[in-house]
This record gives sequence, structure tokens and C-alpha cells, in this order.
Amino acid sequence: MKRNDSYQNNKDIDNMRAQIPERCRVGFQRYTVVAGDTIEKIAKRFNVTVDFLITENPHIQDPNKIFPGDVLCVPVQPKPGEPRVPESCPLGFNRYTVKAGDTISKIAQNIGVPNDLIVVNNLHIPDPNVIFPGDVLCVPVPLKFPSCSILRPVNPAMTIAFGSAMVQKFLPANINLQ
Repeated sequence: MKRNDSYQNNKDIDNMRAQIPERCRVGFQRYTVVAGDTIEKIAKRFNVTVDFLITENPHIQDPNKIFPGDVLCVPVQPKPGEPRVPESCPLGFNRYTVKAGDTISKIAQNIGVPNDLIVVNNLHIPDPNVIFPGDVLCVPVPLKFPSCSILRPVNPAMTIAFGSAMVQKFLPANINLQ
């Protein structure tokens, strides 16, 4: 049965199935649509873009037609003044506390890494376009050149695996490919 735009006057609304996701990813919670909700209103309430909300909710057949009882995955919102903090950071990453005016791209540019490297290592931040002062991000440790590192296995079962790496930055003119 197809839903009618004027669901409030539709007597068969109780016979329709709500659109409910199987599960929401980490950092998201379920939100049940109530009368009067629109994707735009929900996106604004949870501080994300409409496109972001649509992408995170592929189970919604038509984002222009949501109904009371439908369930959306929305980002968990910190309480006012409560920063979002990762449980831990990957090896080679440090914690960075967001300051007023920071954006993911500014932070990435300051340490010389691609934006995506920061985004994929901070899944506790559901929309990388929305960060707040006090949020804590995992950012790669900047290398000073030349740099030498001892390499140890991530898997403790690999007891005889080890090594070292020397990293040096060359200008393109210094590279000899012969």
C-alpha cells in the first residue's frame, strides 16, 4: 500500500509498516518521527545537513515522505558543554582538542594530511562538517624530517617481526629516478 501525503486524513495509516533501520552505526541513535516532522526539521535539530541525514538513512524510500513511527538514525548529540571524545586513538595519532574556528580541513592543512585521514579516524564525529570547541579528535602525529622510527608488530603473536624506518622528505628536484 502506498502512503498518502495527507497521512493525517488517511484511515489506513495504522495498516502501513513503519520504515525502521536494522541498526544504526556507532555514534548514532534511533529517532522516531512524530507528527509535523520533516527531514529538514530533523536535520536542523540534530545539527546535520539534509543530505547527510538522507545518506545515513537509506531505508527511507522517499525522504520527502516520512511519517510518525518511522525511525531515523541520527547523530548522538552531546549535552551542552559536553565534548565528544573518542574511546581511543589509533597508533601514530594524538588527541587534539578543537578550538573555536577550527574545521577538519584547517586542522588537516595545519598538520599536512588529507582531510579524509582525520575523518575516517574519528567515527565518534558523525558529520565532519560539524565540530564544536572542546570536541576531541584523533590526528596523526606530524613527522619531523628526517625521522627514524622503530617498527613493532601490532599483533603480539608476531614476536619476531620488527624493523625500522628512515623517512626523509626530498624536494621533487632532488629525486633521481634513474
